[in-house]
Amino acid sequence: MPERQEQTAAGADLLLDVGNTSLRWALLQDGRLGEVRSVRHHGGLPIDLHAAWDLIAPPQRIFVANVAGEPMLAALRRVCETRWGRRPSTILTEARAFGVSNAYAEPAYLGVDRWLALLAAHRHFPGDKLIVDAGTAITFDLLEASGQHLGGLILPGIEAMRDRLLGGTHIPRVEPTDIVGVPWAADTATAIGAGTLQAPTALAERLYRQLRERPGAATACQLLLTGGDAQRLRPILPSVTQMVPELVLQGLALRAERD
Repeated sequence: MPERQEQTAAGADLLLDVGNTSLRWALLQDGRLGEVRSVRHHGGLPIDLHAAWDLIAPPQRIFVANVAGEPMLAALRRVCETRWGRRPSTILTEARAFGVSNAYAEPAYLGVDRWLALLAAHRHFPGDKLIVDAGTAITFDLLEASGQHLGGLILPGIEAMRDRLLGGTHIPRVEPTDIVGVPWAADTATAIGAGTLQAPTALAERLYRQLRERPGAATACQLLLTGGDAQRLRPILPSVTQMVPELVLQGLALRAERD
């Protein structure tokens, strides 16, 4: 079947995007990114990951973007070296690359996932960009058409906000079902559920408007949405929003091709 053929393709590079709760991977061959797969890692490498990697022929190279800490990186190194005899190359944030200039005075303090998303956004989308990455945390990065990163903002992720509000209470956890038609609620559980969706989307709309209206703004302005919780936010974001699930891996693919 096609999925198995892609997974067993020889001579491909293996790209690993390790977030705080999920590990995503894809094969890169002849400049093309294959199917993206994902598992929740909970700080370790789950059995599901080992089963999926049984289908992968020894990759030519392995590149990893990791924000989950050194223990996770060490575990990945052990598995890759034992399974395929390959040591992953760890990708780090840079001051400049592929026409993008990092706004941080200390470039390494910008998470590598945010950096790779900036690289991919600059390569694949014209004009100014607001990149919203909805995961364990929700990050907002603004990027000029010139490639100058303007900086960004960070909020707790949807579940982190709910955990904080609901911890120590008996209020049930509710996922609102009609937040587009009725953005407010008439009970506490739904009010918390709706509020934790409205807060990041309201900030995204405000930043997008400010990016468009600032002096010298480009004619085109993109609102790009990625991350594991992107689907939960998309229905209440402006219609111009573009879902780009593979944005970080696309940036990782750029780095792999350069190396």
